[in-house]
Amino acid sequence: MLIILPPSETKRPPPESGSPLDLDRLSFPSLTAMRERVMDALIATSQRPDALRRLFVRPSLAGEVARNEHVRDLPTRSAVDTYAGPLYEGLDARSWSSHAEKRAARQLVIVSALWGTVRPTDRIPPYRLNVCARLVGMDRLEPAWRALLPPILLEAARRRGPVLDLRSRVYQAVGRPTGLDDQTVTLRIRPSPGGPAHIGDVIAKRIRGEAASHLLSSVADPEDPLDIADLLATRWSLEVDPPAGRNRSWTITLQSDA
Repeated sequence: MLIILPPSETKRPPPESGSPLDLDRLSFPSLTAMRERVMDALIATSQRPDALRRLFVRPSLAGEVARNEHVRDLPTRSAVDTYAGPLYEGLDARSWSSHAEKRAARQLVIVSALWGTVRPTDRIPPYRLNVCARLVGMDRLEPAWRALLPPILLEAARRRGPVLDLRSRVYQAVGRPTGLDDQTVTLRIRPSPGGPAHIGDVIAKRIRGEAASHLLSSVADPEDPLDIADLLATRWSLEVDPPAGRNRSWTITLQSDA
C-alpha cells in the first residue's frame, strides 16, 4: 500500500536550533536537481516587491514569504512534524505506535511544490510555496513536477498498489503513479444522518488524516482497494464506487462522525 498526502499551507515554525536542510539526505535523490532549481527560484521570488502576488499570499503572511529567503539555513523538523494543517492534525503522527511509524516510513509519501516527494521522516524547513505560484525564471510548477513524479510514485507503490491518494485535484495534477489508476482510491466525506447538510473543508481534511492513520496502525496489509475499504469500515460507515471508464480510480465515501 502507498498513501499519498498533500502538503499543508500551515507549517510549524522552525525549532530554535538544529541542523539546516541537507538536500542530499532527502528521500528520492533523483529529484535533487529539480529541488535546487525550485528553491533558488523561490528565494529569488521572495526577494521581489511582487513576491506576494507571485506566490498568491495574503499581506498578513508577508513574514512567511520573507522567511523563504533563508530556507536553506533554517533549522529543520521531520516533514510529518513540519506540516500542521487539519489533515496532519487528524494524522496525529506523534501518537503513532512503533508499528505505525515503521509502516509510514515505507508506505507514506508527501507531495510538495518545493520538494516533489518526501518521506515522513525527511527533515525540511518551513516554507511558503503553493504549486500554483509563478516563480521567477521558471514555467509553471505543476507540469514541471508532472514530468518527474509519476514513475517515482509508481516505484514507491512497488509497481502494483493499492494506492490511497488523499491529495486535492490540484496536487494530484502534479503526477499520479503511472498505470495504477485502477488500484488507486480517493476519499470523499459525507455528513452523518441527521447531521449538518455539508461537511466543511477543515473537517473533511481531518477525517482524511484520521483514515490514513487508521490504516497505518492496522496489522493488516491491504492488497487491493477493497482491502482498504474493509479496514476503513471497521471505524466508519462507507460506500465504495469502483472505477467507471478508463483511467478512473476507486472512490470510498466515508460518513463523518462529527
